[in-house]
Amino acid sequence: MPLVAVVMGSKSDEPVVQETVKALEDLGIPYEVHILSAHRTPDKVRELALTAPQRGVEVFIAAAGGSAALPGAIASHTTLPVIGIPLASSPLQGLDALLAIAQMPPGVPVACMAIGPWGARNAAYMAAAILGLKHETVRQAYQAYRERLRQ
Repeated sequence: MPLVAVVMGSKSDEPVVQETVKALEDLGIPYEVHILSAHRTPDKVRELALTAPQRGVEVFIAAAGGSAALPGAIASHTTLPVIGIPLASSPLQGLDALLAIAQMPPGVPVACMAIGPWGARNAAYMAAAILGLKHETVRQAYQAYRERLRQ
């Protein structure tokens, strides 16, 4: 069963999101991937968020550019942690997405990573830190990764 739901707004986001997927795989964290748009498929986004616990999902990672509504749209339908990855897909090179994700209203938080591939990798590591509070194997895998960084 997946512990993480990785969601992107468009197939064109996939090259950056692959950084998230690779990090999750390296840590042995089971995940599922979805392509859904907060604007074009809002009902499917809502359904994904509402049914996530039944599938075992404990954390969302959502990548979005431009208005970056996807992470917030997911957060509006769940109390599970949502981690947003701003993408540089607009003329503002991701600054608009970063601000949209970071400026969520009180009570509906979304954790905001850096723009692009660094943020995509860190989203997986943030998910590992959250999941490691409950799942010993995830905690150990993440600790081992951090130890490799130190060396």
